[in-house]
Amino acid sequence: MRSRYSAYALGLHPYLLDTWHPSTAPGELDTYPIKWMGLEVRHAQQTADAGVVEFVAKCKVNGRAQTLHELSRFVHEEGRWWYIDGVQAPDQDQDPA
Repeated sequence: MRSRYSAYALGLHPYLLDTWHPSTAPGELDTYPIKWMGLEVRHAQQTADAGVVEFVAKCKVNGRAQTLHELSRFVHEEGRWWYIDGVQAPDQDQDPA
């Protein structure tokens, strides 16, 4: 997870595509100006062949602060970990209104 965050922060799109599972990988990545400001891994759970990472990444898009809170799924195949997909995590930091 940390290596993928670093790749986003550094604009290393080939690395991101190389670590994306072929069954879910996009053909190419849309790029737009994002300044990544930090990563907090909140929870990670894994078995021998699968894992889930909950993280919060802070960034600025067009100068405006934003937060990405995601649950990312990974699978371990052929001796390496692959990113499968991610879903927005339920926001536990805010009161439901």
